[in-house]
Amino acid sequence: MSNAVAGPFWWRSIGQRLTILLAGIAAVLAILSWWMVTSFAREAAERTQDNVLVASATSIAEALRSEQGTILLELPYSAFAMLDAIGEDRVFYRVAANGETLTGYDDLIPPNTPERPGEVAVRTIDFRGDQVRTVTVRRTVLAGQQPVPVLVTVAQTRTGVEAIGSGLSQTAAGLSVALFVFAVGLGAFAAGNALKPLNSFAQAVTRRGPADLRPLRRKVPDELSPLLVALNRLMDRLGQSIRRSEEFIAEAAHRVRTPLATVRAQAELALHTVEKDTEKQMLRRIIRAVDESSRSASQLLDHATVSFRADALAQEQIDLADLAARVTSGLQPTAEMKDIALELDAKGPAFVLGDAILLESALRNVLDNSVKYSPAETEITVTLDRADPSNWRLVVRDQGRGFSADSLPDLTTRFKRGSNVAQVVGSGLGLTIAEEVLDAHGGRIELTNPKNGAGACVSLILPAA
Repeated sequence: MSNAVAGPFWWRSIGQRLTILLAGIAAVLAILSWWMVTSFAREAAERTQDNVLVASATSIAEALRSEQGTILLELPYSAFAMLDAIGEDRVFYRVAANGETLTGYDDLIPPNTPERPGEVAVRTIDFRGDQVRTVTVRRTVLAGQQPVPVLVTVAQTRTGVEAIGSGLSQTAAGLSVALFVFAVGLGAFAAGNALKPLNSFAQAVTRRGPADLRPLRRKVPDELSPLLVALNRLMDRLGQSIRRSEEFIAEAAHRVRTPLATVRAQAELALHTVEKDTEKQMLRRIIRAVDESSRSASQLLDHATVSFRADALAQEQIDLADLAARVTSGLQPTAEMKDIALELDAKGPAFVLGDAILLESALRNVLDNSVKYSPAETEITVTLDRADPSNWRLVVRDQGRGFSADSLPDLTTRFKRGSNVAQVVGSGLGLTIAEEVLDAHGGRIELTNPKNGAGACVSLILPAA
């Protein structure tokens, strides 16, 4: 079960988190740029309209003249031609002298007027249901001997300006979106590139084997230096712990087996000297208990060795025929004590890749089980052949009690023994060790009862090299 703390998906990945943060910054910048471009565009369009209106009003004001005390005006065509350039907006005007309309729209009255000649007043007002921009220019005209103040007001609706501003706003929005998408892609690329040293660092650790606890010697960014130092210290502590564990197991097994062997020898000597049956039975029980303890210590050591070496599996080319010959020869004296014949039918070469120590331990435990559970004056055969074109098979077959049907599925579980061998000394680790070794080498173990005769059949199947 995973111990990872649940949380938002972006928190689980530094790359995703950086990308999202950079995307957020890009979104803020895109919105800000759109707002600035839109504001500047509208302001520029309004300034352009104001300049045109001022030029139009000034052109009309300059066309004012006085004849015989009467103020006359001939509207210049250019004054309105300039306004047509902005768009198809409606144009309104009014020329008033002393508050009386000379020409134009009587109801076009600006909210404020310039106080001195030459000044310009610009305002936005509602006129006849539309919003218009008005420009008022003041000029003084001599009518006879009297100066007459004249106000020239020119107004234009804002549809064209709004259209220009809207168009520029849409263009700015499109550019902002494009900028955002580009920035997100650039942010993702930058995040991935920034995390390359971390990924390279992780791959360097991943490529190492379980037993490779050497310090990492790599150039890393300053931000990763504390992690590198901490990891190297951790691997150093792990290495020391594993070495202490291996030394302790070996020392403990040695210290247990040595006094047990001494006790067994003394018990056997005593067995030959006592005469009472009760004393002999007691000594036999002591010998049996010592044998069981010694065997358990040996197999516990084998099991610990398998556990340690399986994580750092050696990859040597091993001839199974030679290995079977060595193991069979080593157990020959034990078998002869029970008048059991060991027959070997293994013709090499039969090469596999693996750890010779572990494979010897697996075969020795299987063969030792067969010797232990076989009755006297029987035969045990060890054969080597091809299981299929890609696998070798070592088969150990005896003439003993066989596997009990109800216990067969659990016999490779630690400390599990068959229901038909309760009175025989054993620890329940032999087949467990063999299975773990086979699993580490990519093979498998098969337990069967022969169809033609009594006994047990154990097959060790390994991939061919």
